[in-house]
Amino acid sequence: MNRLINLSTYVLALLWGLPLFGIIYMAFKDTKAENYQLTFDNFVQAWNTAPFGQYFINTLIIVIVILAVQLVTITLAAYAFARMNFIGQGIVFLLYLVQIMIPIELLIYPNSNTIAQLGIYDTKWAIMVPYFISAFGIFLLRQTFKGVPFELEEAAKMEGANKLQMIWHIYVPLAKPTYIAFGLISVCHQWSNFLWPLIITDSDQNRPLTVGLSMFAKASDSGAQWGVVGAATLFVAMPLLMAFFIFQKQFISSFMHSGIK
Repeated sequence: MNRLINLSTYVLALLWGLPLFGIIYMAFKDTKAENYQLTFDNFVQAWNTAPFGQYFINTLIIVIVILAVQLVTITLAAYAFARMNFIGQGIVFLLYLVQIMIPIELLIYPNSNTIAQLGIYDTKWAIMVPYFISAFGIFLLRQTFKGVPFELEEAAKMEGANKLQMIWHIYVPLAKPTYIAFGLISVCHQWSNFLWPLIITDSDQNRPLTVGLSMFAKASDSGAQWGVVGAATLFVAMPLLMAFFIFQKQFISSFMHSGIK
């Protein structure tokens, strides 16, 4: 039985990896040669054809700023829902949970109208603002905060600590695995986010990697330069793949300790 389960796991892993293997094959293949020959010309051509350097910078700025703001907002909100009592607390928290169930596509029209009214269309802020608060992050962190012994907070109060000091010195250190797990989810989502940046940006100065790759692939369709497209695709996927292979033990450990199944 165990052998069958292991074999099924390997087969599923192989099927999952087939598209990636195909992209790697195309990216390193010399399309001008009759037989398969290894070449890096596709990467050079892709890098010189589109401003991938600018796309990388844009993506890094978007990912880092969103994560930094999210860590602040979810920490304060999670503490309020976990330890503070106020009128309508249950209803407000329920509204946050409802946000998790709403498909992001349904919010594109109202969000785009809000961005237009703010006058920040085709800017990095337009991409980042809708993600500054994460209902999933608040829910995840609230569950962790509720598991922190209340006696620690009482002891801190006796020492004269205010709420921000208690959050920083008690709750944040004890919730480190949860922060790491949420950070991984946030970074992966924002790195691969496509639909919202596609709608809200028009210039290369603000486009992230995913949208830039789409524009590049569309421009390359007429010439069927699949090797170059494959190389450009690796520009987008390789940073996350490398991060996973290097830090896979930390990834799995953080998800296990945070309670994500």
